[in-house]
Amino acid sequence: MSVVGFDVGFLSCYVAVARAGGIETVANEYSDRSTPACVSFGPRNRSIGAAAKSQVVTNCKNTVQGFKRFHGRAFSDPFVQNLKSSLVYDLSQMPSGMTGIKVMYLEEEKVFSIEQITAMLLSKLKETAESALKKPVADCVISVPCFYTDAERRSVIDAAQIAGLNCLRLMNETTAVALAYGIYKQDLPAPEEKPRTVVFVDIGHSGYQVSVCAFNKGKLKILATAFDPEMGGKDFDERLVRHFCEEFAVKYKLDVKSKPRALVRLYQECEKLKKLMSANSSDLPLNIECFMNDIDVSGKLNRARPIYRLADIIGRYEPVADISMFHFILEAYYNCPKELPYPDPIIGQYIIQKVVPQASGESSKVKVKVRVNIHGIFSVSSASLVEVQKSEEEEESMDTEQSTEKENESKMQVDQDEQKTPGAGEQENGEKKAGTEEMELSNITQAIFLNISAIANVMLILYNSSTNKKLILMLSDSVCVFSQDRDALSLKLEDTEVWLYEDGEDQPKQVYIDKLMELKRLGQPIQERYTEFEERPKAFDDLGRLLQQYMKIVEAYKTKEEQYEHLDEAEVQKVDRMVNDVMIWMNSKMNQQSKQSLAVEPVVKTMEIQAKAQELFSTCNPVVTKPKPKVDLPKEENPSEPNGPVNTQENPEAQPSGTEQAAANSADATEAKPDMDLD
Repeated sequence: MSVVGFDVGFLSCYVAVARAGGIETVANEYSDRSTPACVSFGPRNRSIGAAAKSQVVTNCKNTVQGFKRFHGRAFSDPFVQNLKSSLVYDLSQMPSGMTGIKVMYLEEEKVFSIEQITAMLLSKLKETAESALKKPVADCVISVPCFYTDAERRSVIDAAQIAGLNCLRLMNETTAVALAYGIYKQDLPAPEEKPRTVVFVDIGHSGYQVSVCAFNKGKLKILATAFDPEMGGKDFDERLVRHFCEEFAVKYKLDVKSKPRALVRLYQECEKLKKLMSANSSDLPLNIECFMNDIDVSGKLNRARPIYRLADIIGRYEPVADISMFHFILEAYYNCPKELPYPDPIIGQYIIQKVVPQASGESSKVKVKVRVNIHGIFSVSSASLVEVQKSEEEEESMDTEQSTEKENESKMQVDQDEQKTPGAGEQENGEKKAGTEEMELSNITQAIFLNISAIANVMLILYNSSTNKKLILMLSDSVCVFSQDRDALSLKLEDTEVWLYEDGEDQPKQVYIDKLMELKRLGQPIQERYTEFEERPKAFDDLGRLLQQYMKIVEAYKTKEEQYEHLDEAEVQKVDRMVNDVMIWMNSKMNQQSKQSLAVEPVVKTMEIQAKAQELFSTCNPVVTKPKPKVDLPKEENPSEPNGPVNTQENPEAQPSGTEQAAANSADATEAKPDMDLD
């Protein structure tokens, strides 16, 4: 079994298969890689692809093309009603209210749904793929415009099922274009580097899409998309057709729009003329033989002439090119695809039954679980009623609500009273406090279980992305991790994410904690090894600089520099031995670590290196920073100083206080006066 890709466009389709080490676009039975998106119904059979394209003129009323834009649209849709007048074939309303196509098939008038017509085309593409692969095809990937709504995407899925195909994914055309650009690129930035931003402009026949993509090695992210689903190459064709209709009406007196066959022929010739005008600036002719009423028509057009008539179309490209960046919050919390479908204000209508008002008469809150699958299809998987229970304490506080200042004052007074009288009041307050704590605990528990999915998402997101960016970097670059460990952790992360969005919606808190512990058990050792891988070189550099500093000081002491000649020789020798020992230890550990694989436990950790540096500093720094001894200068003798000893000099350890000393000095002065005057 093989998986093929179908690019179903407005006018043509392509089939791609993966083989011979690459992606190959296979050819149909006409050796053409492009198959027209056309289905023709005849009186005996139906034709699809190139055979149907040849009947556009001869069997225009029963040849259907351009039906891609009617997927998922009701017949009463204004978009459908506006297009009815410009179509050659007839549209009809299906019993379900959706749009159908009325044709004559096997000489009977029949109405086919858009899904049935698309299924016929997909069956033809399936046959083309099977003839190229020489094996049956069941699984496929189908491209759709990024602006397809939920209803349009469901319609394409239904068409694939009718054709007997299992659609693995509806891939947005903007994503497919970006993938085709980056899948073979070898010069993309590494995952940890700044991504390369590329803008893709896709002007199709019926739509215009622009996307901004960020590329890293092995990673693609759609940053923004903008589009105009009603502007494309067909608008240029219609302007050319309108121009020649007016010219032929004046020149040949022909009403081209009254004859569907003539109008189809004019559309074909105008499309050819448009392609020629894109490469030539000279006058280009348009000639159609037996156009209407056996009249041959001719005309000519210059590329510079219709520019003035296309000003309004060209002006519509500018606002689309100015892309607004869309930030999808849902992507962080829900398992959504990278780009969401067209932001239709009404995605769908869902009825949730058995919702009754609360006992208080207030409206009930309903918790709805929604999903957006890989196809971009929105669905409501479950709904539950949330009952809000108010505690008695909250009701009392609402009845006796006062101003904020008075509340603060009363709280302060209560706190002071509790501190002053902790007797009988303490017991009463304790009972109230215990009841309040039980009530708060109950409310917290209820809030946790009401928001358990949000808690689980935050826990998984924190571990899986923002907190462990280094872990993701290691897993992508195979640093500090064996391939089998990387695969095991990646598989565990994927399984946990799938469990979280499916069975893990309403689980007890302990279940989420256990899941998180399982992830940490696998990822924590890898993260620790990577942290050591980043921080260990810096720790070795710091230790090396410290060793160089002390080695220079020891060398300066040996050369008897004046700055260090006061150091003790035995202590300097101790520093020298310490420096040599640490140097030998560091060189040994560095050699062992260089031979060790980064995916195993390191020989030495950063903490050990820092501890060794601290030990070296504690031993050597007090020695090398020892200050020089101070030299006392000789004191000059003072002749006015008394010969006898002073009290402070006799017993310096027991000096009296200032008041006692002053009193003692005054007493001595009154008892014994000296025989000589003192200055």
